[in-house]
Amino acid sequence: MNAELCKKALMKIGNPNILINMVSKRVRQLNSGGARSRPLVEDAANLGAADIVLREIIEDKLGYEEPVSPDALVEAAPHGRKRRKAST
Repeated sequence: MNAELCKKALMKIGNPNILINMVSKRVRQLNSGGARSRPLVEDAANLGAADIVLREIIEDKLGYEEPVSPDALVEAAPHGRKRRKAST
């Protein structure tokens, strides 16, 4: 893995743990040979799988979304049950 690409990708993502997870998952996809196994960047013939993924991240071809925190889910949930009016 190219150290310069790692630094640039880490600047994009910010969290090294998320970067490691993204790289490992995408490398597995590239190595699997399935429908998602094509590199998203040009001139990837002379690069290893990890370097391809890092370039995809740097060039904004690959991204991620933060999961919603449980506290935000509690705030968004409706409070209590709605009750029907009693028919008379």
